[in-house]
Amino acid sequence: MNPLLFNFPEEFETERLIIRMPRPGDGKAVYDSIKASIPELKPWMPFAQKEQSEADVEVNIRESYINFLKRDDLRLLVFLKETGEFIASSGLHRINWSIPKFEIGYWIDTRHSGKGYMTEAVQGITDFAVNELKARRIEIRCESTNKKSRAIPEKLGFVLEGILKNEGLSAESNELRDTCVYAKVIN
Repeated sequence: MNPLLFNFPEEFETERLIIRMPRPGDGKAVYDSIKASIPELKPWMPFAQKEQSEADVEVNIRESYINFLKRDDLRLLVFLKETGEFIASSGLHRINWSIPKFEIGYWIDTRHSGKGYMTEAVQGITDFAVNELKARRIEIRCESTNKKSRAIPEKLGFVLEGILKNEGLSAESNELRDTCVYAKVIN
């Protein structure tokens, strides 16, 4: 079946969060979060290596919106249910619809880290992928030295399937890095 014909919710909730596809106009909130979080994002995230304008981030949001509608990549923005404030970006990436298989990526606004929001969001996204998208495999990949990112799949019962040695370059220093591959397989 053509993925464009898949109908599924564009928004869902967890206990404390609203998780939804990006929409035109979301760029300012995402830009403000990136700006507030640059020191924490820079070691891990390629997009944090160069300064972006608010317009650059808005263009990225609009491209993510289009990719969501095309079912090429399902970026998801995370908001606090109580206030509506944007706090994180996540999503289902590197999609293989024939399995279906997804990879969850994520980053959180530093001002909201350490409160369990990202773990809650990843659990919600995992449930969404299984229940709405019929996922059979969900992966989380992160640098072996990124302890905060590794803690999330470990808390949620993902299995560390392996560590890929010299698999990529670090975002900040272009040095070789090892990548942890965590997975949840649904039978």
